[in-house]
Amino acid sequence: MKHSVTVEFGGRPLTIETGEIAKQTSGAVMVRYGDTMSLVTAVAMPDVRPDTDFIPLTVNYQEKFYATGKIPGNFFRREARPTDKETLTSRLIDRPIRPLLPDNWHYDTQIIATVMSADGENEPDGISMIGASAALMVSDIHFAGPIAGVRVGRVGGELIANPTPDQMAESDIDLFLAGSKKAIVMVEAGAQEVSEQDMLDALEFGHKAIQPVLEAQEELARKVNKPKREMPEVIDPLTDEDRSKFEGLVAEGLNKALSTTDKIERYANYKIAKKAALSQYSEEELAEKGKALKAYFDELKAKRMRGSIVDEGKRIDGRDLVTVRPINIEVGLLPRTHGSVLFTRGETQSIVTATLGTSDDEQRLDQIEGMFFKRFMLHYNFPPYSVGETSFRLGPGRREIGHGTLAERAIKAVLPDPEDFSYAIRVVSEITESNGSSSMATVCGGSLSLMDAGVPIRGAVAGVAMGLIQEGDKTAILTDILGDEDHLGDMDFKVAGTENGITALQMDIKIEGLSSELMHKAMEQAREARMHILGKMNEAISAPREDISPYAPRITTIQIPVDRIRDVIGSGGKVIKEIIAKTGCSINIQDDGSVSIASSVPENTEQAIQIIKELTREAELGMVYKGKATRIVDFGAFIELIPGLEGLLHVSEIDFGRVANPGDVIKEGDEVVVKVVEIDQQQGRIRLSRKAVLYMDPEELPFQEPVPPTEPPAEFRAKLEEDAERRASRGGDRGGDRGGRGGPRGGDRGGDRGGRGGGSRRR
Repeated sequence: MKHSVTVEFGGRPLTIETGEIAKQTSGAVMVRYGDTMSLVTAVAMPDVRPDTDFIPLTVNYQEKFYATGKIPGNFFRREARPTDKETLTSRLIDRPIRPLLPDNWHYDTQIIATVMSADGENEPDGISMIGASAALMVSDIHFAGPIAGVRVGRVGGELIANPTPDQMAESDIDLFLAGSKKAIVMVEAGAQEVSEQDMLDALEFGHKAIQPVLEAQEELARKVNKPKREMPEVIDPLTDEDRSKFEGLVAEGLNKALSTTDKIERYANYKIAKKAALSQYSEEELAEKGKALKAYFDELKAKRMRGSIVDEGKRIDGRDLVTVRPINIEVGLLPRTHGSVLFTRGETQSIVTATLGTSDDEQRLDQIEGMFFKRFMLHYNFPPYSVGETSFRLGPGRREIGHGTLAERAIKAVLPDPEDFSYAIRVVSEITESNGSSSMATVCGGSLSLMDAGVPIRGAVAGVAMGLIQEGDKTAILTDILGDEDHLGDMDFKVAGTENGITALQMDIKIEGLSSELMHKAMEQAREARMHILGKMNEAISAPREDISPYAPRITTIQIPVDRIRDVIGSGGKVIKEIIAKTGCSINIQDDGSVSIASSVPENTEQAIQIIKELTREAELGMVYKGKATRIVDFGAFIELIPGLEGLLHVSEIDFGRVANPGDVIKEGDEVVVKVVEIDQQQGRIRLSRKAVLYMDPEELPFQEPVPPTEPPAEFRAKLEEDAERRASRGGDRGGDRGGRGGPRGGDRGGDRGGRGGGSRRR
């Protein structure tokens, strides 16, 4: 049976339907918001996966190109491997849902969200998260929901729920949160250096905005009224006596491990303590209780660590709750990179590099919304050696893509505008050691490497990861958490920003939620830590280098007329390819006529600039050009002044005397020196004169500079008048009196023209 609910959400109706599509799933819904629609399904296998001690949940978000009436642009013309956006959205949905499944939920479970229609105004990620929660609510899967997601923007100081792309382009906050009725459970945000209070206001606004959607999901679940499946009873093989005995066996070794500040030694002591305790049991006992005892060891470890923090304010590495680990920075580590830094904070370390490129190096993104180009890229790599392990996995995983995107968002806010710095920028973080907060080390290192590369960023960006331990009514907020504190704690709360404000924020909660009071305290504690870290970074490098690396390409931008772009590109790109091949430069032309020329060799850049200027030169009144005759016609000759630009040399402007046939004086392909005497801007016509410069010495001609009109020497004016009278009386028999004009033209013209041989005159 079909059921649906509709609710007002961000000023627009949101509809959730179930019971008509994908009826063989555990639960399925179609969510519609405007003309954006997402089908979300949830399936849990009927049997428990054996020997599983984790929640086997998989979330897949996929965007179909048909949703916007497009065909994929790849070779096979079908959707292929997940894009970064799809991977990030899958994580976005997974993170708030996973903690709300039972700890003993060991059924293989898969949530698939498929974007089937997209209107370009309403983002599909938020409604897909709502759909995932709703699909679980109407299924037989045990789920402590509902939850809902909302995007919050701020335009002109006004907070907006689910802003349109046009509104987001003007927004100084881009916040996505997921929440339950009681609290916020997940946050992903970027901002333009906003204050902590502004971010808290946005969080509170977003949490209020999702309340109607949560009620709608509960209403839909009541309509469907599907019972939850019966789960097998969990039988604990350990008795109270077993627990007491094991706790006594590991007490000394565990205390030693938890008092060891070095991570490698501490982990080694964990293993020694656990192995020593388990050695006191027989093979039969281990076969029956060994797995449970190992799990209980982890419980004891978490209990001791958490108790020490909330009761004594003491952490396993000896710090108090607010102290940041020691920081060491080495700028300019790698000699041939454009920018580099070694950033170490405690036992977390990263080598971060910055590379500058041209617009040709920008990342091309083919998405359902259209084609986009991305000029700033940050890639985070977490090799297994960073934690002393081995792995055969190739390529970045979901976690690496997510961490890289968080750091990218944090730094993007301080980048110079493309108009002021037209480089493509790639930052790469290689995590070489890890013990917590590696993504925030990437933020710090990325900011420093950009400064080392000479990128004029608006300010340094630092990041810190905060943690939370909550035991009963006791709560502790931790600054700069370790790996163990992240794993065994209740919250991972990352904040990045400049001295002026927040640029990125990410939060994941393992408990039911975080109150506004705790959120405020965590934000303020994070701000103090950020200021401390920025101080250490400023000691290493306080401002961007004055110049970019000598190994980076130098980009010079010139402007050409829009209607001359085709002359630089040429047919099929022939001309621009020749320029690139000749100069070795990278050349990019924009639709507005701006031309970016990049090369690490200044001479090559200058050569390319001169070629392009020559190709796009405009004729100027009074200028003298050495052109090439391209066509001879009855009324004159067409002269190509510069490639692609022709002017008419009328027959009357070829010589001072009458020229009956222009072809007798000028042949196609001849070089001809001419002066621009008229430019008709409306018609786009250029009139030329040869006789205006006919009697100037070719070696002295000021090419491409205005010259005064020229006349023949005085001794020739009388001769010309005499010739004119003779032609009138003889009917045009001109050859003999003009030095054999009727025959071949050569040196015999010189005698009658003051010794200037015709062969030396420019045509």
